[in-house]
Formats: sequence, structure tokens, C-alpha cells
Amino acid sequence: MDWNPSVGIPLVVLGALALLLIYLFGRPKRPEQGERRAAKAPAGNGGERIEPTFGDADAEGEPEQGELDVSMRAELDRLGSSAAADGAERAPPARSHVGARPADRQIERIVTLFVAARAGETLAGSDVVVAAEKAGLEFGDMGIFHRLVLGKNVEGPVFSMANMVKPGSFDMTQLDAVRTPGVTLFMTLPGPLPALDAWEMLLPTAQRLAELLDAQVLDEGRNALGRQRIAHLRDELRAWDRQQERNQIRPGR
Repeated sequence: MDWNPSVGIPLVVLGALALLLIYLFGRPKRPEQGERRAAKAPAGNGGERIEPTFGDADAEGEPEQGELDVSMRAELDRLGSSAAADGAERAPPARSHVGARPADRQIERIVTLFVAARAGETLAGSDVVVAAEKAGLEFGDMGIFHRLVLGKNVEGPVFSMANMVKPGSFDMTQLDAVRTPGVTLFMTLPGPLPALDAWEMLLPTAQRLAELLDAQVLDEGRNALGRQRIAHLRDELRAWDRQQERNQIRPGR
């Protein structure tokens, strides 16, 4: 075949360009370019990342709640059913029906406050009982204290006061031996009064108990009860009352 410069030279140039491009862009990356992420690992740990742990370290920093961390709803159920179990184990004194909640009334909401001893202190059982009586509470059903409405005892308590420590009841025969970190005041809704009216009785009673016992009033999260939280609870209970009124009107339509 005869050599044709007008065709051969351009082909040679194109071939040379193709080889140059393959050389420049077809080479494998250098090892250090492909291993940049490993270079960011902290030194001194063999290049391995140390993951945070959430086990014993957290447990050591968490204060022990012991018997205090109790669901109030579950505790109410337990207290209510314990009287029947007591009969099978021993012969307890006759159960008081003062402050007993009507059995056919379902609990829809529980509002809770705590009156707690100051840090590092406890409350004597005898002091708690004296303070409860001064605050207008009566000892009765479930071995705890209740605030009742005059003339409406059969409708149950406006609110009640239990021991913070399980089982929540007060043994009136061994008060001298009782030491407690505080008491729980709770109202179960619906009750004998509108929720907001019941709250306006519960709050000053808690404050009076705290004054008598040199203790402090805490909210349901065991934080100091402040004005903002009080106002928020009032708004919630006012709304709850309005909803109850609407529910009572609807069936009559």
C-alpha cells in the first residue's frame, strides 16, 4: 500500500493524543488519595473510632429513686385492690370508707403535687399527720388522707394525700417509726367538684402543708412549683371543665 501523507500524518497525531489522554486520566489513584478518611482518625487509638457508651457511666450519675418513682395511676389501682388481699393474709381492722371513691366512676385524669422534705432531710410520720389534720384532711379509705366536700362524702374526695414511699398508706399505730421524704397530693378527675374548683383547694392545702412541715411544693415532675406552671395547670383544668360540660350537653340533643 502506498503511503499517503495527507491521511497518515493526521492518523499518527490522533493516535499520539489518544495515548497521552489514556496516560493522564487512566492511571489509578495514589494510595494516599484513597485513604484520606482513615487519616482523620484520632491518634493513639490504633486508628479506631471510640463510640460513646451509655451504660454504667450514666447509672453512676443517676440518683437512686428507690420506692419514690411510682406511677400514681398504678399505685391507686394497687392500693384499691390491696384491701381484698389483706383479708386473705390477716384480719385487719375494719376498713374506713371515709374518702372512698365511687366504684363506678372511671378515672380520666390525675393531677399531682408533692410536698417534699428539703435536701438531706426527711419528715416524721407524726408531724405529717398533725400537719394533715391542721390542713383540714381526714384519715380514711386506703389508709391515706382526704379532703371531702361537706354533705357530699359519698361522691368521693376532692383530693387525697398519700405517703411518697410504698405502699403509700400511713400506719397510724407506728407513726413514731415512720420517716418519709414527703407526701403526694393528688386529685382524680372527674370528682365531686369541677376540676378548677378542686385545684383551688388542692394548691393552698399543699402550700399550707409545706409551711407546717418546713418542706417544699413540687409539681408532677418533682420540680419546684412556679407561677408559670400554676397558670398552665389552671388553663388546662379550665379547658377540661369546658370539655366535660360539652360532653354532658351532647347526649340531650
